[in-house]
Amino acid sequence: MAKKETLLVVEDDQGIQSQLKWSFDAYDVVIAGDREEALVLLRRYEPKVITLDMGLPPDPGGTSEGLATLQQILDLAPATKIVVVTGNDDREAAVKAIGIGAYDFYLKPIDADILGLIVNRAFRVRELEDENRRLSSASSDSPLSGLVASSPEMLKVCRTVEKVAPTNASTLLLGESGTGKEVLARAIHGLSSRANEVFVAINCAAIPDNLLESELFGYEKGAFTGAAKQTLGKIEVANGGTLFLDEIGDLPMALQAKLLRFLQERVIERVGGRQEIPVDVRIICATHRGLPDMIKSGAFREDLYYRLSELTINIPAVREREGDAVLLARTFIEKFAKEHGKKIPGFDQNALLAIENYQWPGNVRELENKIKRALIMFEGNQITVEDLELEDVDEQSMAFNLREVREKAEKKAVRRALNHANGNIAHASELLGVSRPTLYDLIKKLGIDV
Repeated sequence: MAKKETLLVVEDDQGIQSQLKWSFDAYDVVIAGDREEALVLLRRYEPKVITLDMGLPPDPGGTSEGLATLQQILDLAPATKIVVVTGNDDREAAVKAIGIGAYDFYLKPIDADILGLIVNRAFRVRELEDENRRLSSASSDSPLSGLVASSPEMLKVCRTVEKVAPTNASTLLLGESGTGKEVLARAIHGLSSRANEVFVAINCAAIPDNLLESELFGYEKGAFTGAAKQTLGKIEVANGGTLFLDEIGDLPMALQAKLLRFLQERVIERVGGRQEIPVDVRIICATHRGLPDMIKSGAFREDLYYRLSELTINIPAVREREGDAVLLARTFIEKFAKEHGKKIPGFDQNALLAIENYQWPGNVRELENKIKRALIMFEGNQITVEDLELEDVDEQSMAFNLREVREKAEKKAVRRALNHANGNIAHASELLGVSRPTLYDLIKKLGIDV
């Protein structure tokens, strides 16, 4: 026989205690009459779901003790689903409890069937969350585990990575700074036949031109002043594995020719050396620069470009990935909360809307930094717009209410039709597929100046 789940009932009225214990016979019900007892039982049984009466002693007629108990439970066990039970006169307290982090609320008098449905649903939600955590943990070793995405644009990129990875073709990753090009490069390596070999990364923009050649190709002892011993370059170190050349668009022209020869012949010569050394390495490159424009201006070799871009993956910016900004924000807040030993806070509705509508010019890197700062600086129970310090958020685009969204879309469509029709109502109504009286009504309702 399967072990029953534990349900903690925090209630000081003995009559209601008996009623709830009888109603929830499908669960192992444990009862606490006050905050202190509730916390003791919380630690002992670690229940997944709790029903919490707001009117607890020493404030049975108010809600202060209930709210304090709620906060303390969430501090100790943030994943717990708490169903707040309160009187009809305490709706404001119930809403406040939801803001603090309660799962749901129920207004007395108690109907065992309805409260039972809420409790059963809470157990089911907690079960799904636990299963999701287990699956996430089980897949944490996956090469794609570093990618956080739900948008069609990024899921398409993930599918492309899975197809590209098993080949040995040189791969070019294109995208703005901060879009996660190195994460994708490591994913390609991790899904390839070279996964057990070394992954070597070098940023071509971060190393002075006069040192970059020796960094890439290595050098022989005595090749230049200070060359006290033979040193292998990054290409040679990556032998058998993958070499990631970040910001390849910043590679000096002289080195472009040498890199092209290596890609053609698969041999290198160290600086100051004469011996040709064969190297077996998969090349992945990345840049935020427009290489075709650089080719036209003579800043990048066309033949090298075609060698590097046997397979090309375009990585969309965060603003082009619908829904991913909020998903990334939630992922980062959980990550940083664990690192700093803090309770995982939520975002209030305006903060989520701001995250969704901000343009994120710095992409994932900027988002990560904003979330980390907000976690360190915020006060209260939820992170707000002020904590995020996002500038230039278009508040007009933050409409979440369906009526507002519809009105905004209608206004845009009507204005476009009127512009195309040069103000002619009859023509504009034909473009919109509505009658002229309907269009007049829309113009009046939306406040459009014809």
